[in-house]
Amino acid sequence: DRSADLCWGYWLRQDVRPGLPMVRRVKEALQKEEKQKEANEKNRQKSVKEEEKERRDLVLKSALSSENKGFALLQKMGYKSGQALGRSGEGIVEPIPLNIKTGLSGLGHEELKKRKAEEKLENYRQKLHMKKQANEQAADQFRIRFKNKQEERKMEGDLRKSQRACQQLDMQKDIDVPKETWYWLEPEEEDKKDEEDKEDECTSSDLSVSEKLHILTAYLREEHFYCIWCGTTYEDSKDLSSNCPGDSAADHD
Repeated sequence: DRSADLCWGYWLRQDVRPGLPMVRRVKEALQKEEKQKEANEKNRQKSVKEEEKERRDLVLKSALSSENKGFALLQKMGYKSGQALGRSGEGIVEPIPLNIKTGLSGLGHEELKKRKAEEKLENYRQKLHMKKQANEQAADQFRIRFKNKQEERKMEGDLRKSQRACQQLDMQKDIDVPKETWYWLEPEEEDKKDEEDKEDECTSSDLSVSEKLHILTAYLREEHFYCIWCGTTYEDSKDLSSNCPGDSAADHD
């Protein structure tokens, strides 16, 4: 019984979590693989280039000794190790670094490659700049067109207002026919005989909206002493000229 209890206690002390044996086997396999790689790296025969590089790095890292003829001549001239070159010490302290060319490309290939990359980058920047300018110009043109449309709609409203006032003032003076067809507003319901007559009527005047507004404003001032911008009918031309600021909306602002 005692031996059975001891055996049972041993198994209780063991870590029997699920998956633990698998984790241990994976760790052991990885460690074994790593050791094998290290052994292969040590036993691998180095190439000629690798040996040359190691010898070159070793020589470059070691300082020159007095046995070197060039260094011995410098010492005779008063040079001390770690001192800058030159009579007044304005020269370099460290030797010029050694750049070893290891590729198979010809001389100047790297510089050409670098220059092409810079040109490509510059072309890309120029394209971005041109695209930005084009977007800004398109935005400016849109704002101009939008502003022009707003001004055109405002002038059309002012023209209709002037036509309505002209019709009322003309009719007060028993004028049954407008001086010009477009001086009055067209009836909302008009007998339309055919489309050709309508097109001829529309194209009878080549005046723009601003020109019509200017002409009709002048007519109202001269004929009726009325200022569309003031909304006032004056007694005569003298009263109009002395009390009305001008004959345009800008003059009244």
